[in-house]
Amino acid sequence: MKSERLAGWILGALLFCASGAAAAPDTKQIQLPQGFTIEVFAEGLSGPRALAFSPNGDLLVTEIQAGQVTVLSDRDRDGKADGKTTFAKDLNQPHGLAFYKNWLYVGETDKVVRYDYQSGKPARAKAQRIVNLPSGGGHYTRTVAFGPDNKMYVSIGSTCNVCKEADSRRATVMQYNPDGSAGKIYAAGLRNAVGLRFDQQGRLWATSNGRDRLGDDIPPDELHLVKENMNAGWPFCHAGKFKDDRYGQLGSCSKVDPPEWGFQAHSAALGLAQYTAEQFPSEYRGDLFVAFHGSWNRTAPTGYKLVRVHLDGARPAKLTDFATGWLRPDGDVIGRPVDVVTGPDGSLYVSDDASGTIYRISYRTKTAQR
Repeated sequence: MKSERLAGWILGALLFCASGAAAAPDTKQIQLPQGFTIEVFAEGLSGPRALAFSPNGDLLVTEIQAGQVTVLSDRDRDGKADGKTTFAKDLNQPHGLAFYKNWLYVGETDKVVRYDYQSGKPARAKAQRIVNLPSGGGHYTRTVAFGPDNKMYVSIGSTCNVCKEADSRRATVMQYNPDGSAGKIYAAGLRNAVGLRFDQQGRLWATSNGRDRLGDDIPPDELHLVKENMNAGWPFCHAGKFKDDRYGQLGSCSKVDPPEWGFQAHSAALGLAQYTAEQFPSEYRGDLFVAFHGSWNRTAPTGYKLVRVHLDGARPAKLTDFATGWLRPDGDVIGRPVDVVTGPDGSLYVSDDASGTIYRISYRTKTAQR
């Protein structure tokens, strides 16, 4: 019976994702801490993934199914997008977005390109291809981030669940100059580091998805502080302590850099962001928010939510649910969070590639609620 329920749930989830639901979920079904509100900022998007705010305050999103980058402006500041403008199209599974100086960088599955960014307008020049990336196999998204060292960082997932890669750039975070030169492996052993973002202190955080087919609860998904020359262990060791049943040997975990935190296995931890604004209560400032895309192969589905990582200095102290309800009590899935970013208005913006929605989560003071 368990296998039948699991098969039925997987089929339902796949059909939901393939349907490209036209309407956003009912936000009344999403639970938040007291004082917080969730609203639909934009809907009807085609697989919205990575989010980034432009220097002029527009929200950009990669629509991975449509192969384009879209600009969502909110000129009247009412918390809803005024309209959609296609900035760049005909891209190859675009995912990561990053602004650096007057350039917009986009991570496609086989390359990183950049555009001269004109506020809110379509790209006026052809994309400059600055880096060729390995492609093919599984884990096709590429995330891009710029650090305070003026270097570009690109995460490249593995081709497989667990294997020995022919190309050493797979399952890594690569470092480049802004023009794409001087590429090198910065950190290795990260099976699929979809979430990649610098915090206000200049530290690079990454989520990484643990391998499958070891059961419902191991190994955990991972949260890392990424440092130069670190090795997170994949495919020999998982989460710093689980020796792989195929590739692990005695001592495989002895020299591994363990994660800062382990999430429930199969949560599919993706985008992350540090809360850097002042709209939320003061205790939220500096903490991390992580989007759990949700499991596809766990007996009891898990994830489908936004969680808060409480930081004590540079270290996670505890984890609490922040926004839940995309996984309903009856097992139905009404959305799958992908990325999260702090907006210039102090709200959190969350993408949902299953329903084609971007949400805005804001906090109202007691005075404003009267």
